[in-house]
Amino acid sequence: MFGSIARGIDRLTAVVASILRASLVVAIIVMLACIVVQVVMRYVVGKTLSWSEELAVLMFAWATLGGLALGVREGFHVRLDLLIGYLPDGVRRWAERAIELLTAVFGAYLLWSGTRFYEMTGGSVSAAIGYPIEFLHVLAPIAGGMICLFAIERMIAGPAIQDAPDLAA
Repeated sequence: MFGSIARGIDRLTAVVASILRASLVVAIIVMLACIVVQVVMRYVVGKTLSWSEELAVLMFAWATLGGLALGVREGFHVRLDLLIGYLPDGVRRWAERAIELLTAVFGAYLLWSGTRFYEMTGGSVSAAIGYPIEFLHVLAPIAGGMICLFAIERMIAGPAIQDAPDLAA
């Protein structure tokens, strides 16, 4: 039974990660296009667009928060493994799971606090484009939920044990 739950979580997170990865590519392309248009309009045409910077900021926010979540799933998030690499395999496994648990708690907190912030700021609109500001503020709880989900997946699956660091180097 536990194996089928783990496989189900793995399938779910694989689908979520695929959608997330695609959305990050789109967000980065849109963000870069907005910046290029803004620079061309400012320095070539001599007029600035009111919407390009705001849209670039929205895409940057998603690229940052979504990239953080994807980093948790793919294991490329920022971390220091100075000490953990020297631990014996059994202790290292428990330490890795404890780190994943703390990451899941951080994700759950981001989901909770982001939801509260989203609810408090509801009804506002962005200054230049006039889109509902909820589009920007919903990114934090979405990213928090994915961070929590991905950390739980890594905690259940267990990280791959890497070779101990080379002490001679």
